[in-house]
Amino acid sequence: MNGPHDLGGQHGLGPVAPETDEPYFHAEWEKRALGVTLSCGAFGAWTIDESRHARESLPPATYLSASYYEIWTRALETLLKRHGFLTQAELDAGHMLEKGAQPKRVLKAEMVAGVLAKGGPCERPVATPPRFVVGERVRTKNFNPETHTRLPRYARAKKGVVEAVQGSFVFPDDNAHGRGENPQWVYTVVFDGGEIWGEGADPTLTISIDAWESYLEQA
Repeated sequence: MNGPHDLGGQHGLGPVAPETDEPYFHAEWEKRALGVTLSCGAFGAWTIDESRHARESLPPATYLSASYYEIWTRALETLLKRHGFLTQAELDAGHMLEKGAQPKRVLKAEMVAGVLAKGGPCERPVATPPRFVVGERVRTKNFNPETHTRLPRYARAKKGVVEAVQGSFVFPDDNAHGRGENPQWVYTVVFDGGEIWGEGADPTLTISIDAWESYLEQA
């Protein structure tokens, strides 16, 4: 979707200003926000793609005025309500009012290190060979879905070159909405700065994205 998260090339937001020696967390509550989000993700009720879409779907004024972990916690509230683990009344009250849905599994303290080390691999086999090869010129499709997509708005309808075939992976555009994993081949595609940003772009700049096969067509 074209939400407040998809800001590449937009004016009015100022330069990117990396923080020198930035800490992992800027406040103690951020540690808890991360822990709660990962613990709830372990319930098995939603996918990482659905959680991303929940963050993207926050109202723009809310998203753009919130810090990184505020966005996480606000999206988590949406997911917990959507899947029946709590209600808005319970959020307002700050405690449980009725028994909600039961998680498929609970992440306990002694399990954390192993679960984090295992990660969440999303490589999946597909029956067909890759449609595109390294060095081939391709064009990204031009679409503006209201649903989740991993194709950035700034990189749509642009011509680039396939730099690598990364393998086959879960297709997030479907997986975010319960339509199955439907894996596809994923390619690293490189674009010239001028192709992305147009006249006045730095001629030495290149930009690469990882693009699922259905995002691409032959140029």
